Amino acid sequence: MSTPHNEAKIEDIAKTVIMPGDPLRAKYIAEHFLENAKLVNQVRGMYAYTGTYQGKEVTVMASGMGMPSMGIYSYELYQFYQVENIIRIGSCGAYKPELKLFDIILSQKVYSEGNFALTLNNDTCHIVEANEELNTKIMDTAKETGISLTQGNTICTDCFDVYMTDVNQFLERVPQDFDPVSAEMEAFALFYVAKLLNKKASCLMSVVDSKYIKDIATPEQRQNGLNTMIKLALDTTLRI
Repeated sequence: MSTPHNEAKIEDIAKTVIMPGDPLRAKYIAEHFLENAKLVNQVRGMYAYTGTYQGKEVTVMASGMGMPSMGIYSYELYQFYQVENIIRIGSCGAYKPELKLFDIILSQKVYSEGNFALTLNNDTCHIVEANEELNTKIMDTAKETGISLTQGNTICTDCFDVYMTDVNQFLERVPQDFDPVSAEMEAFALFYVAKLLNKKASCLMSVVDSKYIKDIATPEQRQNGLNTMIKLALDTTLRI
């Protein structure tokens, strides 16, 4: 079986998928963390690899940037490839002064002021939750392995927030009691598609920029400097 965006056969994709945005990050994970990794998709350069991690079959596949891209790949994985769990691993911008570069965040609820849900499903939903069971497995894994993890609500934007003309005006439109800790660009689509199809999804993020610090992680750091988050996601698959 294949789709217009994925040439893999159904048996090529594991039930649990680790999903970075960057195809090169998927390649990096496959080469450095998986055993017997096989490239199963390269349509549009959106690499997917399936191999084993400590004996557990897992697929690592890129989602691309933004909700439309994530919406396509997550929908197809769930609906056509019988995937049950997707853990997004990505980068984010911090909205709390205590967060530092490469701190790890686990999204609980995600807000979008966009119309992804309305367009896909005629639904005016703007807030959607991660899967509680999957999030609990991630939190338990972090605790067991001594990894510091910040849990909180996050924002999913339609554009890179660093380029917004006035991010503070955007933040004023966020529900007052939502209190976001960070922003990224894919999690709302992932969570909403998972909810729609009765599947499980979580989102781990590493801080690569912040409202409160001038440092911004380089592309090389973004690709290769996120090993703690990657290992947390992979270790979690052993509990699934």
